Parts: sequence; structure tokens; C-alpha cells
Amino acid sequence: MSENATENNRIKILAIVGPTASGKTKLAVDLAKNLNGEVVSADSMQIYKEMNIGTAKPTKEEMQGIPHHLIDFLDIDEEFSVADYVKLAKEEISKIYAKGKLPIVCGGTGLYVNSLLDNVDFSMKNSDSEVRKKLEDRLKEEGVEPLLKELKEVDYETYEKLHPNNTKRIIRALEMYKVSGINKTKQMENSRKNAPIYTPTILGLTYRDRAQLYSRIDHRVDIMMQEGLLDECARILAKKCSKTALNAICYKEFIPYFRGEISLSSAVEELKKTTRRYAKRQLTWFRRDPRVEWIYVDNYESLDVIAKIYTKRWILNRDV
Repeated sequence: MSENATENNRIKILAIVGPTASGKTKLAVDLAKNLNGEVVSADSMQIYKEMNIGTAKPTKEEMQGIPHHLIDFLDIDEEFSVADYVKLAKEEISKIYAKGKLPIVCGGTGLYVNSLLDNVDFSMKNSDSEVRKKLEDRLKEEGVEPLLKELKEVDYETYEKLHPNNTKRIIRALEMYKVSGINKTKQMENSRKNAPIYTPTILGLTYRDRAQLYSRIDHRVDIMMQEGLLDECARILAKKCSKTALNAICYKEFIPYFRGEISLSSAVEELKKTTRRYAKRQLTWFRRDPRVEWIYVDNYESLDVIAKIYTKRWILNRDV
């Protein structure tokens, strides 16, 4: 499909978003079964082959025969960017649509979802490993303050948004400017000038009672431990991982335990806290998007009921 599709010939897709442990996978599978759909994952960690338990990657049983795309295809030493995701997701959506099926985007990585649905353009060259290495060396030698001062001069808007401890994004913003001559703020503005190529219906899952969501998160961590999360962590951390993979929640929280610095119970509790904070950030991200129709799971008897309601709504009105 043309990158500048008119409104009438845009691909209609369904997106299911929300915080971790809210039931996105089950709802996506149920709707895919009811609406002749296939799922395109929007999870930045389920892409990795060996990260199964810690990323809550859906099992074959949970998929119930529904094809899932962009899951379990990348080695853990390979880097992967949002630009990579958008390119591959567009390809998968086109294939699904060509088969006469409904593309269902499902996941909690907000940057992936919005960049895909908003048709963000990543074509500008703004990455260079040598430039990045020089900036990383400067950080080690000079500290973050000189880098922050430079960023303030070339991109005040980005400077204002970044915490001084977020050195990865500070370096990335400077790299973008040095490589392209255009700062990150302006690049982001320019990247969103492309016309949309999809007409999305976005359903967001959450709970009115936040304590219920947090309880589900805690319970899921306990189940993960029973299923062998600790052994999986040991295997992952013993290997060479990409920077992207090392950012995964569920693995780095156990590093102090393996070093003998904290107890296993403390590591598990830290994982629960980190995951709850992550869920809160996910909600904050998706609540910025006025297109999201929020479904409060605790208002319904079950996710099965929600699936039946939204199946009928989709069939009766494709705009839901």
C-alpha cells in the first residue's frame, strides 16, 4: 500500500494495548478467532528467541492456532530498533491484509505502537556507531554535565525532557544531531508529516482498581518463578546480550542475586516493584493517545465477555 494512502483505502486494523498483565494476549487471540485475524506483536522483548518466561511470551497453547508475527525471531545478541520494528510490522500487516484477514496489533511497547500507527518516517540517517562511541568515551572521561550543556545548546526541548541520569538518551540525541545536522525535536516533527496508512481501532485494557492489576502482576511473577524464570535468567545473563535485550525487565533484577548481594526473595520483590512501575509508565504513555478506547477489565465478568462484546461491535460497525 502507498505510504500516502487516502482515508478510503487505508487498511483497517485493530490494536490492543495497555499495561503488562492486563490480558492483552488473550483478548487478541479471542478476537482473532472470532474475526478471522492474525496477531502482530508490539512487544520489544518478545522478539528475542531465548527470552520466553521472563517476557511472558505466549505459548502455543495460548496462541490457540492463531498466527503470531514478530515474536521469537531474533538472537539475543542482535540489536533491534523502533525503525526496524515499523518496517517489519508494515510488511506483516500487508501480508495479513492480502490474505483477506484482519491485522491485530497487540502489545505494550508504546513507542512501537504509536510509531507504526502514526506512520513515523525513519528514513533520515541519524545513526553512526563511531559518533556514538566518541560520545560514550566523553561520558566516561568528562561525565554527563558537558554532554548536557551541549544538548541544551542544540536541542533545548529534548534537554528539558531528559533526566541527567538517562545518559543513553542524552547520547542518542547528540548522535542524531551530529550525524544529520538536525536536532531530535525537529526530526520527530518532520517524521510525523507522512499521511497515515492505517485506520486503527485501538482498545486499551486496564483496571479501575489499580490494586487488582498490581495483584495480577505479582501473581504472574510468582508463576514465572515456578516455571523456571531463575534458570532462564542465569542462561540469558551468561551470554552476550545486545543492549536492547539487556534492558528487559525480569532479567537485570536478578543480577544482584547472582552476585550474592541480595537474597532471592529480595530479587523477586524488586522484580515485582519494577514491573508495577513499568505498568504505570505504560498507562501514562497510552493515556496520552485520545484514540484509545479504554476497557476496564474489572467491570466485566471475564475477558471472554469482553471478546464477545467487541466481536459484535466490530462486525456491526468497523469503526467500533
